[in-house]
Amino acid sequence: MKAELEKLSPTAVKISIHVPFEELKPSLDRAYVRIAKQVNIPGFRKGNVPQRIIDQRVGRGVVLEEALNDAIPAAYEEAVRDNKIVPVGRPTVDVTEIAEDSHIAFTAEVEVRPEFDLPGFESLKIEVDAVAVDAEALNEQIDNLRTRFATLKPVERAAANGDVLLIDISGSLNGEDIAELSATALSYELGTDGMLPGFDEAIVGAAKDEARTFVFTPDQGEHAGQGIDVNVIVRAVRERELPELNDDFAEMASEFDTVAELTADLETRLARMKRLEQGYQAREKVQDVLLSAVEIPLPEGVLAAEEEEHFKDGHGDEAHKAEFVENQRKSLKAQFIFDKIAETEEIAVSEQELSAWLVQQAPRYGMSPQEFADALVKSGGVQMAIADVRRAKALEIALRAAQIVDTNGVVINLDDLDADVAALS
Repeated sequence: MKAELEKLSPTAVKISIHVPFEELKPSLDRAYVRIAKQVNIPGFRKGNVPQRIIDQRVGRGVVLEEALNDAIPAAYEEAVRDNKIVPVGRPTVDVTEIAEDSHIAFTAEVEVRPEFDLPGFESLKIEVDAVAVDAEALNEQIDNLRTRFATLKPVERAAANGDVLLIDISGSLNGEDIAELSATALSYELGTDGMLPGFDEAIVGAAKDEARTFVFTPDQGEHAGQGIDVNVIVRAVRERELPELNDDFAEMASEFDTVAELTADLETRLARMKRLEQGYQAREKVQDVLLSAVEIPLPEGVLAAEEEEHFKDGHGDEAHKAEFVENQRKSLKAQFIFDKIAETEEIAVSEQELSAWLVQQAPRYGMSPQEFADALVKSGGVQMAIADVRRAKALEIALRAAQIVDTNGVVINLDDLDADVAALS
C-alpha cells in the first residue's frame, strides 16, 4: 500500500491511498464468506456457495463493494499511523479507481490536530493567593464545631432564620389531600431553603401553634403546573444554645484537653486547606498560561459540527451560544496541548490510575464505580476515560515544572501540598 499526504490547511489533510489488488484478497475472501451466509441459492447449502456462483448470481460488483467496506477503513488507519497524523473528525472518503486484478485507489480528507510547539514548562510563571488564616475564618470553624454540640431550647417568640422548627405540613389540590406532601413532627432549620420553594418566606415570623399557608406549583411530576395549597402548623420554635467554649468543651468535642490545643489544631487544618486551595488555583492558572502561550489553529469543521449538534433542538439564546462556542474552543485547544504533552513525555495510564478515576467520576452519574465501568465498556468510552487520565497527568507535569509563587513572593512547593492532602485524608 502507498499513501501520499497533501496538506490542505493547518488543520486538514488529504490522503491519497493506493492498494494493490493482492492486498485486497483477504477482504475479498471475507466478503465472499459473509455474502455466502446471507444468500439462498438452489443446490447449495447456505454458507457454502462457491465464489464463482456468487459472482454469477449476486454480481462481482457487490462483492467488491463489500470488500472495499472492509479494506478501506483498515487502509485508512494504516495511512494515518504511517503519516503520524491525529484525526479529530470523520474522514470524507472518495473511491477514485478500481482496477480489477491491479489496484484500488481512494482519497480521504479529514481534519487533524495541527502542528505546534510546546513552551518550556519551566518558563511558565504563575502567582497564587497567599495563605492567610484570619480570625474570622478560625472563629467560624469554632462556631461550626460548637453548633454540632448545641442543644435545642424552646423559645416563645416569632420564628427567625436559624431556628429549628417542629412542624406539621399537609398539601391539597382541589380539596384532595396529597400524601407525599403530608408529615407530622418534622424538624426543620428555617432559612436553609431545604423545603418547598416559598416555604421559608411563608413561615418566617410565625409563632408556636400558628398556621401558615402558601401555594406551591411543581414544575414536574404528576401535579406539574398546578397550584397546590400547602398548610403548615408550627408546633415549636427552638433556637440552638451553643456550649460554652472552655476546656471541658474541647475535651468533649475533640481529642484535645484544652481550648488552646483545639484552636491550634483548627488553625493548622485551615492553613492546610488554604494551601490545597493554592494547589487548585495553581492548576487552573497553569492551564490558562499554557493556553495563552500556545498559538494553535483549530479545526473549524469539527467545532461547527459540535455546535450544530448541541443546538439542534433550537434551545439557547445568542449569549448562550457564544459562551458554548468559546468553551468548546478552549476545551479543544486544551485537549490538543495535553495530548501532545502526554505523547512527548510518553505518559502511560496504569490500571490503578484508571480505577481511581472511575471511583472519582462515578458519583457524578449516580453510579457505583463498577456500574460506571460497565457503562463505559458498553458505550465504547474506555479510551476516552484513558485520554482524560493522560491529560490530567500531562497537566501535572507542566504544573510541577512551572514557577509558582504566592502574592507575597513565597515559592510554592507542591510536595508540601501532597503532604497536606495526606494529613487531611
